[in-house]
Amino acid sequence: MKTKLTKSIIYCFLLSVAIVLSSCTRNEDDFTDQDQTVETIATGSQLYNLLVSVSQDTSENENAIDCAGFDYPITILIYDENGDQTGTETIISDSDLFQFLSGLGDNQSISLQFPVSIILNDGTTVEVTDNSELQNIITSCTEDETSNTIDTQQLETDLTTGVWYVTYYFDDVEETDNFGGYEFTFNTDQTAQATNGSNTVSGNWSINDDDTPDLVLFFGETDPFDELDEDWEILEATDEIIRLQDISGDGTTDLLTFERTPTTGGGNNDVDQFSQTITDGAWYVNVSNDDGDDETCDYAAYEFNFNADGSTTAVSNTDTVNGTWSAIIDDNQLKLVLSYEFSGQDDPFEDLNDDWDVLEFDTQHFNLRDISGGNGGTHLLNFGRQPVTGCNGGGGNDVQDLMDTLEDGEWKVASYVDDGNDQTADYTDFVFDFNSDGTATATDSNGTTNGTWSVIIDDNELNLVLNFGTAFPLDELEDDWDVLNFTDVLVELQDISGGNGGTDSLTFEKL
Repeated sequence: MKTKLTKSIIYCFLLSVAIVLSSCTRNEDDFTDQDQTVETIATGSQLYNLLVSVSQDTSENENAIDCAGFDYPITILIYDENGDQTGTETIISDSDLFQFLSGLGDNQSISLQFPVSIILNDGTTVEVTDNSELQNIITSCTEDETSNTIDTQQLETDLTTGVWYVTYYFDDVEETDNFGGYEFTFNTDQTAQATNGSNTVSGNWSINDDDTPDLVLFFGETDPFDELDEDWEILEATDEIIRLQDISGDGTTDLLTFERTPTTGGGNNDVDQFSQTITDGAWYVNVSNDDGDDETCDYAAYEFNFNADGSTTAVSNTDTVNGTWSAIIDDNQLKLVLSYEFSGQDDPFEDLNDDWDVLEFDTQHFNLRDISGGNGGTHLLNFGRQPVTGCNGGGGNDVQDLMDTLEDGEWKVASYVDDGNDQTADYTDFVFDFNSDGTATATDSNGTTNGTWSVIIDDNELNLVLNFGTAFPLDELEDDWDVLNFTDVLVELQDISGGNGGTDSLTFEKL
């Protein structure tokens, strides 16, 4: 069910940045401010600017919504002034929602795809199916809210106890990775340090205890720490999280969040490495398998480029499709978030718009997976350095046929020869299952080992990519195997080492 969503309602749920609203009107594109006057908002940008101006005076506000929030991900549909759908956006966090809404253009409207789940302050989750239910939750959860004043003495105690990490930084674009791996300490003498073990940046801090208290930070002129040199308005402060914002002279809003643990358990190395990999050169869709349907050929004509500024293009001889991308960590899973322009429900680029699990990546390919929240279907997507050819024989059909073959039943290792040494006996007791979601299992008398698998095209050759971790003997199978031949009951593979030129061969036989 898709229901028109008023911008005022969505903005009421910008919890991560704690923009404080005095009330939310029931009329679309209307906003009632503190003195109960009504201002008509013509565009998303005007609404955003009004919200920012209202948020600057929160001393008497008793209606900040901090008792409910979305259970992400949610899907927002985008429409033009004629009511035609022009795109979708998958939102995975409050900050992601803020960034999306602040970028809405003139004459755009949006819809929220219901049902969605709302997490209440007591930890319970409520499913809502339309705007009316959403409005009721807003009303009920804000009736008993009191002003959210900041206890600056408690803040000083929390700030100077233990260490902190930057878990979110937004300045026109998200730049959290700039502070990956840095541990921040704030001392009682109002000095501060940021260190990653090899580099230490010194600074100082103070709190301006005004009606709207500020945390004043200064770390000098060294990039990127000079970006933190501001009087930051304190939006939320607990012993676990400190959320800040700064509204610059041009009206844009910078956001900064400190938390007790880093976003990836220590730096953002996976995000950094993946981002560097995909922004280096052109890519092509080698495999697109949507719940068993081979859609590789829908993208065969396009060259994909992922740019460092977060933009991406897919270019063919006759068409250019623009979009955005970002690499994030969500629930300790590296994800690639894609959003491309599309026209109509039959546009294949709509199918790319999602937050994809990154199963694996290297300089030659990266494998993605998305499991639908609706029917549980699995979409597998692989990018490589060479385009598929013809979409027959060496492209889509062989890929799909091999995937169907491996997913059908259980398999054993009939032969494994490592550079002339027959090591088949190491795998005699293992039974292999290749699942449609890209996961795999290898089971013997000692238990089950989980792994991943994918079928890709590399240099116009069919490859089977296996990864069962680092435990012997399954670690020997981790590679991009050239597929020499396959039937319904046999899959013959080969790998020629890039180091010594040795040849390994592996054959799976159906049980």
